[in-house]
Amino acid sequence: MAPPMIDPALFDQLKDNIEKDSSIRKDLEQIIEELNQNVSYTQGVLTKIHSTPRSKYPALLSQVESGIKKELETTTRLAQFASQYPYYKYNYKWGRTLQDAIATVLLCAWLGGMGSDSKPGEVGRLLTLEEVGDVFAVPVNLKDRDAFHITIEEYLLALISVVEDLSRLAMNSVTLGDTELAVQISGFIKDLHGGFQMLNLKNDILRKRVDSVKYAVKKVEDVVYDLSLRNLIPAKGAQ
Repeated sequence: MAPPMIDPALFDQLKDNIEKDSSIRKDLEQIIEELNQNVSYTQGVLTKIHSTPRSKYPALLSQVESGIKKELETTTRLAQFASQYPYYKYNYKWGRTLQDAIATVLLCAWLGGMGSDSKPGEVGRLLTLEEVGDVFAVPVNLKDRDAFHITIEEYLLALISVVEDLSRLAMNSVTLGDTELAVQISGFIKDLHGGFQMLNLKNDILRKRVDSVKYAVKKVEDVVYDLSLRNLIPAKGAQ
């Protein structure tokens, strides 16, 4: 009897590899789902800024930071687990959730949260990519090894999400009588838009999202222009 042309062990090995990969994906999805729940909670608290006077930001940001603390704990678990496997095999699974987590940190810091004894929080503070990495306690923009990290693209996409939130806040801050904040947001978004124009972006998704920033600029400029017509811009904001 002629021996089989294909060794049956080949398919046994393939079956084992498929089952192992399935188990990894399942464990990974559980961690990502937990992170997603943490982020959703924090985002929910952050939406309150649109109806909260600036004088009450400290109490609100304390709640936000509590939510972020849980995000960081889950991200640490994600980093430890994901770093056991090739980064680019699974990173698509957590990309959007991680971007949203980064956005909550960036927005909280911009509103005056995420301060420390050496660097107190202040409204208008933009965390750099490296500072975000320090907050999450994970490396950024890794090139020398295959491990979990925050990419430049994830940081920029998160920053664009913050721009969208701030453009909305500019309008709501006027409703709350805080015209100074609207003017500050306008200047910040315009500066960011100018910075984005200097980047040579290769990522199609990122390039399209960057294009949306110009609409945020226009929206906030209209708010500030309306304030100027009514002579409602604070003197120091008009300088």
